[in-house]
Amino acid sequence: MEKKAAFSLEKYIFSKVNIDIDNKKSNDLGVSFDPSGIFFSDESTYELKFIFNAFTEGCNSPFVSIECIANFRFENISSFDEIPTYFYRNSIAIIFPYVRAFISTVTLQSNIPPVILPTMNLSSLESPLKENTIKK
Repeated sequence: MEKKAAFSLEKYIFSKVNIDIDNKKSNDLGVSFDPSGIFFSDESTYELKFIFNAFTEGCNSPFVSIECIANFRFENISSFDEIPTYFYRNSIAIIFPYVRAFISTVTLQSNIPPVILPTMNLSSLESPLKENTIKK
C-alpha cells in the first residue's frame, strides 16, 4: 500500500512589517506576492516565506510590505523529491487567509484606509514557489 503524504501548519509569524505612507501616491493599488521556501530534510519540515507588497501608481517602492514565515511539518516525507506538487499550491492557500487578515488589521491600525484584499486564487504561485525552494 502506497504511503500518503500529509503535512500540517505548525506555526507562522509576521517577521517584517513596513508601512511607508510617503510611498502612497494614489488610491490605485497594485499588489505582488513573492513566495520562496526551504525544505529541511533532517526534520521533514518546510519553511515558507511569503512576501506581500502593495504599490501605488507612480511609485516604485511599496507602501506596505509584509513578510510571513510559515512552518509546515511533513509525515511520510524524507526527501525533497517526495514533496507532492499539490503541497506548494496548498501551503499558500493555507497561509493566505492569515496574511490577508493581518494586512487589513495592520493598515487599519495605522489610521489609513485599510488595504482589504479579496479572496484570491493564488494557484499561479505554485510554480514560482517550487522554483524558489531550496533544500538543506
